[in-house]
Amino acid sequence: MLESVEARMEAFIADLDNREIMDLFRRLPAGKRLRAKLVLKIAGEREEAVKLAAVIEMIHAASLLHDDVIDDAQTRRGVASMNATEGSKQAIMMGDILYSKGFEELTGFERRIAAAVAGAVTQLSIGELMDVRLGERFNPDKEAYMKMVYQKTAALIEATAASAAMLAGKEAEVYATYGRNLGIAFQIIDDILDITQSAEKLGKPAMHDLEEGKTTLPYIYLYEALGERERQKLISLHGKPLDESARAWIKEKMVASGALQRAYLEAKALGEEAVALMRKAGEPALAEIVTAMIEREF
Repeated sequence: MLESVEARMEAFIADLDNREIMDLFRRLPAGKRLRAKLVLKIAGEREEAVKLAAVIEMIHAASLLHDDVIDDAQTRRGVASMNATEGSKQAIMMGDILYSKGFEELTGFERRIAAAVAGAVTQLSIGELMDVRLGERFNPDKEAYMKMVYQKTAALIEATAASAAMLAGKEAEVYATYGRNLGIAFQIIDDILDITQSAEKLGKPAMHDLEEGKTTLPYIYLYEALGERERQKLISLHGKPLDESARAWIKEKMVASGALQRAYLEAKALGEEAVALMRKAGEPALAEIVTAMIEREF
């Protein structure tokens, strides 16, 4: 199913007639291709659906290249990031190329489809900026964090599902809600796994979010549950390298306070709403994607 999307992405890059760009593109880790799967499951494997899936995956890949530069990330999906191997300038320029080519191909779609995807990319960029701003200090504001998560992660998944529904003549708003819930729940589960899973499973250091200055939902809930002295200790760990003692303390408090369970239940509630929508729409495969994501260990 996804082979046709991969082939279309390569064809887009081949159009640029630049061997170096093709080489760099082929070295990018493919990841789960969640957005492509959504398009193909909603709109089928028709030619336009494959093209839309390829465009959205190129845009997503571009955002990850820029994200790694902003975060100074040395790995991506368990392998060295492009900014680590080629430098930040190359990674940024490659991201720009993928964005530009993706938008060039997007212009060939019906206006409302192109507008949905383009609007989501604007939200994604704002979300990236907000992520940087929120990382400047410990952020206990759940509303600010959830808005950033919607913009940075969920908006593109929402637009993916909605635009695929438009392509297939289905009710776009139903699929948009599904995509929005999936995107937010996906990020919350990632937040949880960053705390509970090993570096080997994550493909990056465990608890890397807090070290990077990211106050994710479990940390916000932990902050709410702690007394003032322990709140100050948690704040003191924000944005700093964590030793084993600090990691053990965080894990202990996360479990004892119920912060992890509270975050998980929030993701589960969003997921269950998305599942119900898809079951009602007669889309069991889309319901299964949500269930698998909620239950994953990574």
